[in-house]
Amino acid sequence: MGDVLYLSHRLPYPPNKGDKLRSYHLLKHIGARHRIFLGTFVDDPDDLRHVAAVRSFCADVHVSQLDPLRARLRSLSGLAANAPLTLPYYRDAALHAWVSRTLAEQRIDTIVVFSSAMAQYVPPGHPARVLVDFVDVDSAKWLQYADAKRWPLSWLYRREGTRLFEFERAAAHHATRSFFVTEAETELFRRLAPATASRVETIGNGVDAQFFAPGEWPSPFPAGSPTIVFTGAMDYWPNIDAVRWFVADIFPPLRAAVPGVRFAIVGMRPAPAVKTLAGNGIIVTGTVSDIRPYLHHAAVVVAPLRIARGVQNKVLEAMAMERPVVASDACATAIDAVVGRDLLGAGDATQFVAAIESLLADPGRSAALGRAARRCILERYSWDAQLARIDRHLDPAPLASSAAA
Repeated sequence: MGDVLYLSHRLPYPPNKGDKLRSYHLLKHIGARHRIFLGTFVDDPDDLRHVAAVRSFCADVHVSQLDPLRARLRSLSGLAANAPLTLPYYRDAALHAWVSRTLAEQRIDTIVVFSSAMAQYVPPGHPARVLVDFVDVDSAKWLQYADAKRWPLSWLYRREGTRLFEFERAAAHHATRSFFVTEAETELFRRLAPATASRVETIGNGVDAQFFAPGEWPSPFPAGSPTIVFTGAMDYWPNIDAVRWFVADIFPPLRAAVPGVRFAIVGMRPAPAVKTLAGNGIIVTGTVSDIRPYLHHAAVVVAPLRIARGVQNKVLEAMAMERPVVASDACATAIDAVVGRDLLGAGDATQFVAAIESLLADPGRSAALGRAARRCILERYSWDAQLARIDRHLDPAPLASSAAA
């Protein structure tokens, strides 16, 4: 057993959204064999009530509260410093002091960094091994945003992508090992930062297939017509873009072909642009206590993300629930699955309409797709199987060989 300093940009509990799912399961996996000292942020006041639960499986926890508005204002200092805006957004003196004190007082042999922004808290030259879970190449995401926005946001996002990559490359250079969520993300970073290529590898996402499993729930939807379901945090711009595109370009021809079909947008904190979509067959739920009934009673689950990096947990959860999924090609190909057997992919609005319509018209095919989806999850996407890949980098014995790899 070793002592691990775990730095996460968001409290890894409750595991109710993409990054928190991965950070929670990684924390839980490491904590099974190591003592964890957790430094993190809370950016949602509601999460403060969960801090006690996190303390129960950590040796020590430091939580800094992050006010998103103040953090955005603080991030502007990056413009003057010629630095990425992401770093001052997550800069906190109290967390820096706690990290320094913990490293001085505890025998920390490993520092685990979850999300590139938290690498700024790792002091140069500290002897501990450093494992950075980038998850995605975030800088590439900002460049995608730039392509989708008009000036001046396009300029700002492109600048952020460029500056953040410089920081990501430096963080990976100083790390003992770096991880990304898919082979595609790993290969992208290896191409962009070839000097770090030998110390970069993939740790995929998983899903709790015992929790996300077919069951018996009353339907949350009105009876009589099929419902297409999208799930996700609805204040996240790629999700907002996805449902707006679905409503504008996919839902109208689908409804013309299948009268009465509904589209349900299920997820916390819907932005105003999402709330205005409600009506005329479109349901916006806001936060729900349990997402499983919505998935269980979905005729089809869709993931029409046009901006997507890595594995989408929403897709894994729907597949585990034995639901037929139609995802954008970027989402579908990121999953270790057979497109056409385990889920369907679509490259444009016309293909989305055709795929969804075909499933609604053929319940037998729809059910077979759902069964294949769950088999895929059971075979390839358990959290333990995925996260076991980090274990050899956590033990004291391989430290020298890992650093030299």
